Amino acid sequence: MEKAWWKESVVYQIYPRSFMDANGDGIGDLRGIISKLDYLKELGIDVIWLSPVYKSPNDDNGYDISDYQNIMDEFGTMDDFDELLQGAHDRGLKIVMDLVVNHSSDEHAWFAESRKSKDNPYRDYYIWKPGTDGKPPTNWGSVFGGSAWQFDEATGEYYLHLFSKKQPDLNWENEKLRQEVYKMMTWWLEKGIDGLRMDVINFISKDNNYPDGEIHGDNKYGDGSQYFMNGPRIHEFLQEMNKEVLSNYDVLTVGEMPGVNAEQGKLYTGTERNELNMVFQFEHVDVGNGPGGKWTPQPWKLTELKEILSKWQYGLADNGWNSLYWNNHDQPRAVSRFGNDKEHYEKSAKMLATCLHMMKGTPYIYQGEEIGMTNVAFESIDDYRDLEILNMYNEAVNEQGKDPNKVMQAIYERGRDNARTPVQWDDTENAGFTTGTPWIKVNPNYKEINAEKVLQDPNSIFHYYKKLIQIRKDNEIVVYGEFELIHEDSEDIFAYTRTLGDEKWLVICNFKSEVVRFELPELINYQSKELVINNYEDTPKEIDLFELKPYQGIVYKLT
Repeated sequence: MEKAWWKESVVYQIYPRSFMDANGDGIGDLRGIISKLDYLKELGIDVIWLSPVYKSPNDDNGYDISDYQNIMDEFGTMDDFDELLQGAHDRGLKIVMDLVVNHSSDEHAWFAESRKSKDNPYRDYYIWKPGTDGKPPTNWGSVFGGSAWQFDEATGEYYLHLFSKKQPDLNWENEKLRQEVYKMMTWWLEKGIDGLRMDVINFISKDNNYPDGEIHGDNKYGDGSQYFMNGPRIHEFLQEMNKEVLSNYDVLTVGEMPGVNAEQGKLYTGTERNELNMVFQFEHVDVGNGPGGKWTPQPWKLTELKEILSKWQYGLADNGWNSLYWNNHDQPRAVSRFGNDKEHYEKSAKMLATCLHMMKGTPYIYQGEEIGMTNVAFESIDDYRDLEILNMYNEAVNEQGKDPNKVMQAIYERGRDNARTPVQWDDTENAGFTTGTPWIKVNPNYKEINAEKVLQDPNSIFHYYKKLIQIRKDNEIVVYGEFELIHEDSEDIFAYTRTLGDEKWLVICNFKSEVVRFELPELINYQSKELVINNYEDTPKEIDLFELKPYQGIVYKLT
């Protein structure tokens, strides 16, 4: 296995709007991040990934970019960014930026030109099509609800927007557009950033025949995903991007790729493929999705979760690389989603961290995860800010007449705003996030759960994460060791081994709120054992057969 710094790193994702507000306007900003660099250094992470900080009208919280080489006014200035980059580098931390080039904002200068006339030089920077019989070019639905096509009166044609209508899709078939994107990427890399996380990057190649999608259930629109996810020229485009830009720098690259499987993952991340370092896959965060996707959540089985994660571990074992994550700005909080945020809150948060950080791949921590932040249940839909939530609620309640209580329950479980409430720094007003009125309400549990509190407690979730990160730095086996799942049929225990040379580690995680018996498989032989980490204070004397406490996570080194 080829060694690389990004394989050995732990990444911390910052969603700037909700991280820390330095000027009291209720919105997190770059100076707020600068003020917390020492906190991040203390945690021990290596890389900060910043969700978009570019100039944007903020229709989709910064993922609608109007100027790729400028900073959003609410977040600060380019001087602030340069100071942040320098401050991070001075502390041995790296900065990874978000690259959002499947679409831009409709307020980007390119789009303003593109919509002027059919023969404008920028027309083909976007995807324009005539309608048929007054209907859109295809029946595709947008990810955020409604049609994926928007009629534009100026030229009498439709433009494609897989997300909001204020996020028109860029036309990657146009070589001029691709060169503009590569020029912009080079500009940032020359500035000294250390990598790029690429937003829905496997959507950039579309099937140029634009067929209609299949209609599922009571949906009004067709599912066009098979015609734009992992499209016909995706590998060609990524290899070109690598050749023109990425190969010139020693950087971390990770592609967000909904609908990608392990076989495709190998193509995107294989060493000889010259595309990306790793991908974010979605299979494991889709467990428990019902017929209506995440908005119809159902109970899930541990065997399903293990099967998905181990499939990726095996699939990318010798060629390619995994990213490891439980949550991010688009997902509910890990401890609420996969653990137990009530009676076994602290233990389950630590167990989940153990389970993830001991696997093979690069771990990602989402802001607040290290202090155990949980999902939130706002009483009113008016307290929510996420476009996806608001559109879904409107469609479900006002158009389809569904029970608002049931719809709110789904939002409590799976809505994106669970991840976007402000980081809870202390127990003062607004959790120390701002002296103003926060752009979205703070989770009411901030008095119990906050950074100040966990920093003072050596047994806290924060210090447990810190310990896990240090273990990774001190032991190559955590980074490069082989993964092997054991007890794959157990609905209670997620257990696996990591092996490097003569060294073997045993990782055992109880996903249940009951005591569970663990039996060591006969094939695992050892002379002696040494405890690496345990989220309970008392450690079992024997490991051949013992009882795991609720949500216990324990790691042994076997010799």
